[in-house]
Amino acid sequence: MPDTKDFAMQDIAKRAGVCKATVSRAFNTPDRVSEKTLNKVMKVVDELGYTPNRLAAGLRQGRSRNIAIMLPDITNPYFPPLVRSIEKIAQARGYSVILNDTQDNPALERAFASMLKTRQVDGVITNSQRLPFDIDIMDPLDKELPPIVNTSEFCAFDGVTKVGVDNVAIGRDATRHLLDLGHTRIAAIMGTPEILSCKQREQGFREELSKSNISLDDRLLYSGDYSSQSGVDGVRKLMQLKDRPTAIFCFGDMVAIGALHELNELGYRVPDDVSVIGVDGIALTQYSHPPLTTIAQPIQEMGQLSITLLLDMIEGNAPKQKLNILPHQLVVRRSTGPAPK
Repeated sequence: MPDTKDFAMQDIAKRAGVCKATVSRAFNTPDRVSEKTLNKVMKVVDELGYTPNRLAAGLRQGRSRNIAIMLPDITNPYFPPLVRSIEKIAQARGYSVILNDTQDNPALERAFASMLKTRQVDGVITNSQRLPFDIDIMDPLDKELPPIVNTSEFCAFDGVTKVGVDNVAIGRDATRHLLDLGHTRIAAIMGTPEILSCKQREQGFREELSKSNISLDDRLLYSGDYSSQSGVDGVRKLMQLKDRPTAIFCFGDMVAIGALHELNELGYRVPDDVSVIGVDGIALTQYSHPPLTTIAQPIQEMGQLSITLLLDMIEGNAPKQKLNILPHQLVVRRSTGPAPK
């Protein structure tokens, strides 16, 4: 029986004035087609109402031309710019993106990763410190791992390609900013204790205090998660102390937004009474009251590098290096100021 898809591609090619191979490239590898030709082909596609079956074409090539992104919390404003930057490059290179909200659940991570076995996706970008596969830590990972990139949160396996920031340095830099403003009574509202980024930011926080010969009062540490409610709860506890902090280091911007809200509710002035600094650099922080000082991560650049490395692996090009650390930046706004006298 004739292949109706083949007839459709021939029709598109004839109407667009190109060869059938060019139509195939426009569907499967648009980055290899000039913008003028691509627009010409897609105009005919729209006129005919034809939808290319990328999955069928990909299976003939041994690929689905789909990649999966696994996020622990789709509601967190940190992730949309990451996903958008990933999608832009994926689409330009002829791939579709499947978004998975794992809710930080290991079982869901494994379920989504199983799409690799059934060839529904060619590779995975995961934002978890867990690998969603049953792999012995002593095994040679390069030989048995499917294409995967670990972004933002890092797993313990050296063989996995990773893209992120130096969270120990972030902890040090946030603390140094507050110390330079004269604060010595500095509290920390930390993220989820089991998460590596939280442990590393705490390490940097402690190291910078020790470097300045400041003993840390453990009552100034509040352990929660990366939610705004954690910032609210942390402020309520910290500001009940007889010797209250003059500055609060929040391990995430959403935590800091909750902290700013509760300080205002309790009648404290920021930064006159208490300074607040966050981490991430999400867009909302420009519009908090007051605008939040933060350690900004290069979120878009992390997404761009993650998808580029993943697609290169899928297409047979091994990354030059496994660990890719991108620079962060201190963004000073009006939520931090000199320590009160």
